[in-house]
Amino acid sequence: MAGRLAGKVAYITGAARGQGRSHAVALAAEGAHIIAVDACTDIPGIPYPLASAAELEQTAAAVAAVGGQISCHVADVRDLAALEKAALAGVERFGRLDIVIANAGVNSPVMHGDHLGEEQWRLVIDINLNGVWRTVRATVEHIIAGGEGGSVVITSSAAGLKGYPNIAHYSGAKHAVNGLMKSMANELAAHRIRVNSLNPTQVDTPMIMNDPMYRLFCPDLPSPGPVEFAPVSQAMNALPVPWVQPIDVSNAVLFLVCDEGRFITGVALPVDAGTLVK
Repeated sequence: MAGRLAGKVAYITGAARGQGRSHAVALAAEGAHIIAVDACTDIPGIPYPLASAAELEQTAAAVAAVGGQISCHVADVRDLAALEKAALAGVERFGRLDIVIANAGVNSPVMHGDHLGEEQWRLVIDINLNGVWRTVRATVEHIIAGGEGGSVVITSSAAGLKGYPNIAHYSGAKHAVNGLMKSMANELAAHRIRVNSLNPTQVDTPMIMNDPMYRLFCPDLPSPGPVEFAPVSQAMNALPVPWVQPIDVSNAVLFLVCDEGRFITGVALPVDAGTLVK
């Protein structure tokens, strides 16, 4: 059923690639206008390349290809003022805001035998937890001002519902955003704003598909890649798949932000191929 989000406006962080780009295209295909935000730079301490300005342009082209309109902004979720500026510019262009997808996140796994350092802890917490709070803080007043309610979706993780070794900072942040989500769901309900989180298993994006992650999961191999990583990743899931695709998460986003999910709030929804039942 096309056009379920006709006339709506969605603000999405981490929109230059991966899940964020998938969400932008999926929502645009249903009629939403997109405010796309990404830092578009590598960050010292994150051991894989992050999205670029060119990739944000590719997101814009993909949104345009499905007939959508998009306003792109370079902003880091560690910078509240930049997030606010992007939100204001997007609302001035499109006239409203209805949906917020707090999707930006990073991982920095601690390799076997290493210790989690304080700076590594602070960086991941600042992006994955504080960045979610800043995103909602920068945007939700625009939804409230519209007077028609709306939806906030936070990207958490299966690691936000289950503890995993070697990523205590990541798992801690993702557990925390589920608690933040529940508090926000209570606080914003009076404005008819629903707040939920998504908790995927491994997703086929650059945050997972990179050399440090391959080495973490395959420590006994000298140069592992996706072929070697796949069976180890699949062993984590009950369903016989090594990972899900970004569109699988986007389909859950659509359910939560469309009328089909109009009475769902405060829920940590797994898209996990059964990893949480293992």
